Amino acid sequence: MRVNIKANRWFGWLLLLWASYWFDEVYQLSTGSVIQISSYWPVAWIQFLAPPLFFISVCHYTVPAYKWSKDVLKFLILPLLYLFLIVINQLTDTDLYYFQMLLILINALTFTILSLVRIRKHQDNIQQYASSTQEINLNWLEYIIIAMIALVVGIGVFNLVFFDVPLNVFMNAAVLAVVLFITYNALKQTEIFPKNDADVKVVADLSEEEKSKEQKRVLLSDDKVLMIKQKLDDLMNEESPYLDSELNLIKLAQLLDISSHQLSYVINKGYNENFFQFVNRFRVEKAKLMLADNENNKLSILGVAFESGFSSKTSFNTTFKKMTELTPSEYKKKCSSL
Repeated sequence: MRVNIKANRWFGWLLLLWASYWFDEVYQLSTGSVIQISSYWPVAWIQFLAPPLFFISVCHYTVPAYKWSKDVLKFLILPLLYLFLIVINQLTDTDLYYFQMLLILINALTFTILSLVRIRKHQDNIQQYASSTQEINLNWLEYIIIAMIALVVGIGVFNLVFFDVPLNVFMNAAVLAVVLFITYNALKQTEIFPKNDADVKVVADLSEEEKSKEQKRVLLSDDKVLMIKQKLDDLMNEESPYLDSELNLIKLAQLLDISSHQLSYVINKGYNENFFQFVNRFRVEKAKLMLADNENNKLSILGVAFESGFSSKTSFNTTFKKMTELTPSEYKKKCSSL
């Protein structure tokens, strides 16, 4: 199982920064002093970089060959402003604590919301490319974002209202739980996009923000679309490539001896579906036949899922119900009663 090395590396830096928050707790226990933002201003500034790092790691998960360096300025605007406030606070007697806390909240909420938007776009984009998305849909990152927003708001309000009281053990336990959740999911996250450079370019092109405009451009004549549709229908019905749980746009295009862009265009225009919907429609039809075979079908629901081309029972149940408005078990029971 391949892992997303670049994204996980950035997550590693994020976890390292989060670990620095416990430095404050140790410092307080050893010195007895009350900590407001951080015991040492360079540590406070480095901790401020955690939300941008989170966003960069999300970008590496969602965009093939992402280059964060081109966006470096937008990542540094808020950190530089925060550094300016820290320096002013250190050099003068001005109390800027509330301004610093406000900037911390703005920084965290900005990058977590941007991360959420990026993941939502990713979930739409991968359906243009992959036939099985459960392992690569990054839902676990959405859960982290929700937890992070709750933590940021909770810690921010706690510090603003009870600024002379240290964070309690429950808040620290919540942060630790999020960190452990991130670590577990980051380590088991599989590579989302192909390694081959040419294939990566195909996926990147499909994921472009201008994708909707590109789809409006006529890539093929209507006659060509109809011809490819016929070949595609014959291939799906006779050779059943959808039974391969790892089938993707590139593999199917190669079987038809056409480009991935042409196949995507034919599926979008000819069937009014994305690749995920197109392939899984065949899988669901196959599953329906197997579930309705009351006399010969000895397979469990999980067995039917695998035999139909699904990679897991969860994805099978979710997709089946979305397309039939019934769970596989409900459909099988309905067929048995006929």
